[in-house]
Formats: sequence, structure tokens, C-alpha cells
Amino acid sequence: MLGMYDMPAVRSANDRFWALIRGHLGYGPEQLTRDADVWEVWQNPDLIFAQTCGMPYRTRLHGKVQLVGTPDYGLVDCPPGYYRSVFVARKDDLRDLDQLADGTFAYNEALSQSGWAAPMVHLTRHSRIPDAILETGGHALSAQAVIEKRADFASLDAMTWELLKGHTDLGTALREVAATNPTPALPYITAKGQDAQTITHAVRAAIRDLAPADQDLLRIRGLIDIPPGDYLSVPNPPEATIGMLNT
Repeated sequence: MLGMYDMPAVRSANDRFWALIRGHLGYGPEQLTRDADVWEVWQNPDLIFAQTCGMPYRTRLHGKVQLVGTPDYGLVDCPPGYYRSVFVARKDDLRDLDQLADGTFAYNEALSQSGWAAPMVHLTRHSRIPDAILETGGHALSAQAVIEKRADFASLDAMTWELLKGHTDLGTALREVAATNPTPALPYITAKGQDAQTITHAVRAAIRDLAPADQDLLRIRGLIDIPPGDYLSVPNPPEATIGMLNT
């Protein structure tokens, strides 16, 4: 499953990426999984290859899966294999982040590193939390909520932000307000019983063999070895923000 960055514009490229990985492995399902619950996939004892998020990994999956590697998307102001969150607001809304925090914050889900954890850590470090929150179920849906004025601002995964700007009209109605500190990007994982080293080699070979057009679509520059401890050391949202989820 490669559902974390699988919007319609890049699905065919993801299919070709998996075909290359499968070809180098010599085994695996012919098709990517797109119609299953992510938690069922991530925790499946037969999982060969999937991409998860840093917060699910450190809070629930660590010790239950193996890291395969972290893709490097060549994101601006981020070390290789890292990403960050981008706060966005409407282009005609000129308030700064401190002022926007008086309004409603749209987020995709509470176990998202980029959509919830990183922005909450960033805001509380500046002695701010949103006045109200709106759960949307996806980064693009958070962007849409801001455009429709159901929310004042949102925090988007920087890679998703680049894809939205490149392949949808959502980016034209929004502006970047601020950004969080970089953290390790969304890692590839495999089940405990799999040969993670062999899968890592296959993924590296697949990235090398990607057609230039697919490399541009997927923005993959390479595969980085980021140790589990680097993911586990990323801070979770403060208690004050966790309480907001229960109100």
C-alpha cells in the first residue's frame, strides 16, 4: 500500500513504482492495495511493503513492524529523508499564525504527524493553541475546509502541499503562513517476519530504475536509512491539545 501520497495524478506512477519493486523482489501481489483500512494493512503479519506516518509508527507500530527506509523527496529546507508541516490560510486572509490561532484549525486526523502532532507542538511552543478544531479526514479536505471558510487555517504535510500545488487548484487559493521544524518523513515498513534488508535493496533499485517522468511525479530522490530512535524522539502533542480532541 502506498496510500499516503496516492492522489489521482500520481496513481499510475505509484503502480509502476510497485511493479519495479516487485520485479526486483521476485514476489509480491501484482496490484497495490487501495481498498483496505490502513491499520489492517500496517499490522498484517504478511505485509510486504507499505508507507506509514511517523506518529503511528512511534505510538503504535514500533516493535511490531520493521523499517525499510525513508524516501527523500528533496523538500526545501529539510534534510534528506525529512519533511515538515506547512501552515496554510486563504490568500485573502492576511493574519499571521498567532492571529489565526484565535480561529478554527482544520486537521486530517489525530494520529497524523504533519496534520496534528507537529502543528500542535509548534503552536504550544509559541504559547498558542487553536480556539477551535475541525477534523476533516484528509489533508486535501483540510485545505478545502479553509477555502470554504469552515476553518481559518490548516497544517499540511509539505509533500502533500507540493502535490496539491502541482496537480490541483487548491494551492491557488491558499498561501503558506509558517512551517514547523523538520522531522523524519513517512517511512516505508514491512512486517516483522519479512526480509527487510532484501526489500530495502529492491526499493533502492526501483527508485534507480524509475523513468524520469515518474521520478518527477513521485518526487523520490532516494531512500534514506533513518534509525527507529529518530522517529521515537519526535515529541507528541502536549496534554493541553490532546484534551481538545475529547471536547
